[in-house]
Amino acid sequence: MTAEQAYTTRRDTAKAALLALDRQGARLANFRTLTFLTFLVVLGLVIFDRLPRWALVVSLGSLTAYVALAVAHARVLGREAREKVRLSLNERGLARLAGRWHTFPEKGASLLPDGHLYAADLDVLGQGSLFQRLDDTGTKAGERQLAAWLLTAAPSAAEVHERQGAARELAPLIDFRQALVTEARLAGQDKADPTRFIAWTEAPSFLSKVQWAWPLAHVLPVYTLGAGAAAAFFDVSSLFFWGGVLVQLGVVRLTGIALNQMWVALSSGEQGFVRFEETFAAIDRQTFTHPRLNALKAGVQGQGPSVSERLAAFARLMGFAELKNSGQMHPVINVLTLWDLHVLFRVERWRTTHGTGVRSWFDALAQLEALSAFAGYAFERPADVFPEVIDGAFVLEARGLGHPLLDAPVRNDVALTGPGHALVITGSNMSGKTTLMRTMGLSTVMALAGLPVPATRFRVGRAQVLTSMRVKDSLERGVSYFYAEVQRIKLLLDTATANRGACLFLLDELFMGTNAKERTLASKHLLRELLQLGAAGAVTTHDLALCELERELEGRVRNVHFRDVVTNGEMTFDYTLREGIVTTTNALEVLRRAGVVVAT
Repeated sequence: MTAEQAYTTRRDTAKAALLALDRQGARLANFRTLTFLTFLVVLGLVIFDRLPRWALVVSLGSLTAYVALAVAHARVLGREAREKVRLSLNERGLARLAGRWHTFPEKGASLLPDGHLYAADLDVLGQGSLFQRLDDTGTKAGERQLAAWLLTAAPSAAEVHERQGAARELAPLIDFRQALVTEARLAGQDKADPTRFIAWTEAPSFLSKVQWAWPLAHVLPVYTLGAGAAAAFFDVSSLFFWGGVLVQLGVVRLTGIALNQMWVALSSGEQGFVRFEETFAAIDRQTFTHPRLNALKAGVQGQGPSVSERLAAFARLMGFAELKNSGQMHPVINVLTLWDLHVLFRVERWRTTHGTGVRSWFDALAQLEALSAFAGYAFERPADVFPEVIDGAFVLEARGLGHPLLDAPVRNDVALTGPGHALVITGSNMSGKTTLMRTMGLSTVMALAGLPVPATRFRVGRAQVLTSMRVKDSLERGVSYFYAEVQRIKLLLDTATANRGACLFLLDELFMGTNAKERTLASKHLLRELLQLGAAGAVTTHDLALCELERELEGRVRNVHFRDVVTNGEMTFDYTLREGIVTTTNALEVLRRAGVVVAT
């Protein structure tokens, strides 16, 4: 089954399920209304002596039916919410296949560090980016993990191969991948962020100063409620009851600050995580064969009860604790039973028992989400290949390489045979020079993250990718375009020095902010410097003097070019990479086509 068929089938199934659930929910809502009205009418008729007292059985039966129907209706609404997320996921899959992923709201722009060595130039994050194409994570932690893998190369070829193997296994597991995201997204309207929850589980105890009140919470309410019952049914003074109430009121006052501090931290940190038991239950149910996936599954299981069971217990405690949100009932119940002490000390016990493992649970979940995003890309692009990534000397060999973000890219063969080798790319305007460099760079980033790439063969050594393509001046900082480019080049040189023999540089039209003579001298010097540091890469230029480096550095620099063809006033491009130096230019023709005629 192709990706399109799989998504279409699941989309149609979700639509049919939603229609059936909508009808079922409407029927349950009508029956709920009927049973509640029956309860009220029969109760009223009994109160006003229009029906005998035995009719109260009918009234109570109607109320019981109403409660049962409300529970059933809530389950239907839950299933409906789940099917809506599934429908959305499959519609997103079809949108990606149709090339409409540019409209997705998840762009990752806020995760892009200032001055990153390649991300902005290669469209890794932001509008129209690889991240926007990939992101189908369910939590903020998963989103950050995905971005981190795209922003930093894996530490070893072995790590890349592990991610590749995990992605291969996950690719056909559509139901598991969608269940993982579905349950996570049901936890909140926006992607849930476990950061605060983890911070709460790892924070010092808020209740250590009121530990003295824990035994009193078991003794005083029994005494007070017993004294109240004795006063009500036996000839016992009510002073005993009111004395107990006053003592418990004092306990509430003395422990109030600590309990409220814990409640604020708890309610702020919880942020929907009481509903994450289903996410981890989906992991518990899935069987894996790849060691990396089994290791991640073990990370969310540990010893004792499963994570889903532990979070379910936490959810129950939170349900009791949320009585604090009832402004009318809570004060009375709390004073009579010391409710907050009972519940929050049990929450504290849960935190003490399980809190140290929470970070590892969500770290493992985040990695599974990122790997699932990789797997989704592999599933949708079966013709792409998983690259051969090697440690050691840098090399880049690609056959039939196309740009990963284009629907129908023109494919070219590209080779950098070792450290200290470079391509000087010349060509007409709009002929494809910069697109080729972005193709090389983005494909390398994907390869070093563990993703497949659009090629028939791709072999690359681990390297730090360095780019200078979209340099911007800054009026606010008083930085000119030329000086901004100089700062960027200095950063790249420093990085290449620190990573000798393991850098891929991609430079677009160097030193455009200065005159032609100085531009040529500076560009040649920079390329020589990078090659001496063992960096490999490519540079685009309109300055044909730069092509002299092929002769000056024989065997280390290769001239390649793109060309255009003008036929009957129409300019066309084939975007095919060719050996040698371009022999034509098209700047005047581009101006003419834009309506600007330049006299020659």
